Amino acid sequence: MSAMDPTRAFVKDVKRIVIKVGTAVVTRTEGRLALGRLGALCEQVKELNSRGLEVILVTSGAVGVGRQRLRYRRLLNSSFADLQKPQLELDGKASAAVGQSGLMALYDTLFSQLDVTSSQLLVTDSDFKDSEFRRQLSDTVNALLGLRVIPVFNENDAISTRKAPYEDSSGIFWDNDSLAALLALELKADLLVLLSDVEGLYSGPPSDPQSKIIHTYIKEKHQGEITFGDKSRVGRGGMTAKVKAAVYAASAGTPVVITSGFATDSIIKVLQGERVGTLFHQDANSWALPKETSAREMAVSARECSRRLQSISSEERKKILLNIADSLEANERLIRTENEADVAAAQQAGYEKSLISRLTLKPGKISSLANSIRVLANMDDPIGQIMKRTELADELILEKTSCPLGVLLIVFESRPDALVQIASLAVRSGNGLLLKGGKEAMRSNAILHKVITGAIPGTVGDKLIGLVTSRDEIPDLLKLDDVIDLVIPRGSNKLVSQIKASTKIPVLGHSDGICHVYIDNSADMDMAKRIVLDAKIDYPAACNAMETLLVHKNLLKTESFNDILLELKTEGVALYAGPRASDELGIPRAESFHHEYNSMACTIEIVDDVHAAVNHILRYGSAHTDCIVAEDLEVAGVFLHQVDSAAVFHNASTRFCDGARFGLGAEVGISTSRIHARGPVGVEGLLTTRWVLRGSGQVVNGDKGVLYTHKNLPL
Repeated sequence: MSAMDPTRAFVKDVKRIVIKVGTAVVTRTEGRLALGRLGALCEQVKELNSRGLEVILVTSGAVGVGRQRLRYRRLLNSSFADLQKPQLELDGKASAAVGQSGLMALYDTLFSQLDVTSSQLLVTDSDFKDSEFRRQLSDTVNALLGLRVIPVFNENDAISTRKAPYEDSSGIFWDNDSLAALLALELKADLLVLLSDVEGLYSGPPSDPQSKIIHTYIKEKHQGEITFGDKSRVGRGGMTAKVKAAVYAASAGTPVVITSGFATDSIIKVLQGERVGTLFHQDANSWALPKETSAREMAVSARECSRRLQSISSEERKKILLNIADSLEANERLIRTENEADVAAAQQAGYEKSLISRLTLKPGKISSLANSIRVLANMDDPIGQIMKRTELADELILEKTSCPLGVLLIVFESRPDALVQIASLAVRSGNGLLLKGGKEAMRSNAILHKVITGAIPGTVGDKLIGLVTSRDEIPDLLKLDDVIDLVIPRGSNKLVSQIKASTKIPVLGHSDGICHVYIDNSADMDMAKRIVLDAKIDYPAACNAMETLLVHKNLLKTESFNDILLELKTEGVALYAGPRASDELGIPRAESFHHEYNSMACTIEIVDDVHAAVNHILRYGSAHTDCIVAEDLEVAGVFLHQVDSAAVFHNASTRFCDGARFGLGAEVGISTSRIHARGPVGVEGLLTTRWVLRGSGQVVNGDKGVLYTHKNLPL
């Protein structure tokens, strides 16, 4: 869960909440009910009801649902000749009358499945002119809420004195947004949530890449700045109506949040104090809000700095890296102090040992990182390398050259040393960089970022490497496919999956590190023992650590295999087994073969031969790193050719799968993708190519005067 935004601290005291859901959320594009979104809404209401909150729902959608039903009924009752005539628009009031019963029936069904009781309250604008009606309404709602019943309000468009739904905006309230605001005040709600088909209020149309979300609305500042897009595709006023209602309620003392009704947990996040949507608050204009650097501004600044970085000489880029290495060593004591504070906080918070292990900068780590940067600095300059030269025709030379990708977004968990490696690779490859580390490494990341950017000269700019400090900024960054060129997530399977599902930007990375070691019947068992112990024990939290040990069936009863098991147990490794190994060895069953322990634990299974081992890895592995221990070269060849992983080893520990050990200087991560880069991703994985054509006035002109030679030239 994200930390609570200080401006949202009031949600801790919320007891009564009004939630308004609009037609664009309730219905799909073609007019049918959006059952998935309604189900998610009802589940959130159930959750709030269970917590003891009083929830009042204001819903739109009856007219839209009714029109869809009446169109179908008219189609059934029409002759072919009737269908050839112009079709008149259906009466809005009739549509409301038909749609209201169907809409409420659905709410009742969904809430009943969740063991929640709902009630229907239809009101009209003229009702609120009667003070006795207002008193009775309040009494009825209080009685319902006292019984944990959910009141569901809607304007009774079928008998409203308004001319027609969606057309007349006169009266005490003029749509369901203003009805929700009126009810929030009448019923003394602590919070009003207006659900929209976008994440909140933007500075311009949400489809415009230049628009940015406004997290806190200040009328004096934003009223004249905002450019509204089109009105709702089905409702009366879209965002314009919501803002008008929100300003009305907030100025009268009820805080309002406009947020997405398409997200499955947006209401829960609002009540957790997370910075989602747009907040309207009576006191917002007096708050000393921090000056926000928007996600777009950060990304654009990183791109501008990267272009300046690319324009300087190779020697100057090398000098920047050497300065970073020196600065890290000079500030080692300060870095260690901040890291120790992070580790202590993580231990106090009860984090798992594997996470604390990744978080800790062990003695000698800073020197090791600095030396890796120096190795990187002394490598050949990767930018502008000519990879291929071709003579297309006489005096027409084509070159394929290497160039930076542009701006990288790296989201990583736990490991502050990853920040150093990634930053140094970005500098060497000429890329701009945005970094988001885990909150558990907040102090370590902040000091490392300060030290590194402090070593970047002003001619390039310290905004070359931006540090994203809030998780709330990630969704905005993931939308910037016009500015950010590659996202590399380093962390849990859940993190990687969420990012892949949330962006159109290319994503490079792996979600699991389920690495295997297979001991063949032909293996040197002393060698096998060394490799297995190293692969598991050297650094159990690493993604290249062994998680599953596969053993040839003929080794099952041998003393040498028993010795490996004993040594693993002696070192403190918890052993789990597949069905076959569990039966043979009496080891507890593993819950799943597709499991990454990241700790002193592993799974063991018995296989018939190398083909069975390969099939097991292809079925349960994560295409990261897999190893065979065998003296039979033919068997080893089968394994190396058929295991389709990013790295496949023969008689060597899986722990060798690492950018520094591969001689790449450092790595931004290990990719299990099959496009662009695979395995440890160093400088080359952060580059792309472009074509440079040098001619002497040639034109195509239908290829009449060009004699193509397509001759390869030496580099």
